[in-house]
Amino acid sequence: MQFPDDDNGKMLEAMADAGIDLSKALDVDFFLVFEDQRDAESALEELGKSDLEGEIELLLNDESGKWELIVCLNMVPAYDTIVEQEISLHEFAQEFGGVTDGWGVMQHQEGDDDFADDAHECSDDCKH
Repeated sequence: MQFPDDDNGKMLEAMADAGIDLSKALDVDFFLVFEDQRDAESALEELGKSDLEGEIELLLNDESGKWELIVCLNMVPAYDTIVEQEISLHEFAQEFGGVTDGWGVMQHQEGDDDFADDAHECSDDCKH
């Protein structure tokens, strides 16, 4: 599979190389960063009122001291779709004094078999 030679293309290529099926919908986290808590909260409130279908979380990044608004969208991570969503969220963040700061996916997604043992509850008979 060919990917454009930019940050998004490199991320998608790395995901494909790691064995992630890019033809299936994944939870993709987009990061919006704000210097000011009130700006971040205003953006959060506005996103909450929008027709955006996804989860939204606001956190203070202890290392940077900046506010991160994480927008989690379940989507097929196609290059054009990722770029389009990044542009849209960047324009939105700018209205509140923020910027986008990339995107990513968690390695473990719903349906992955790699962590099937995590649901195991140990008993006295367990050997591990």
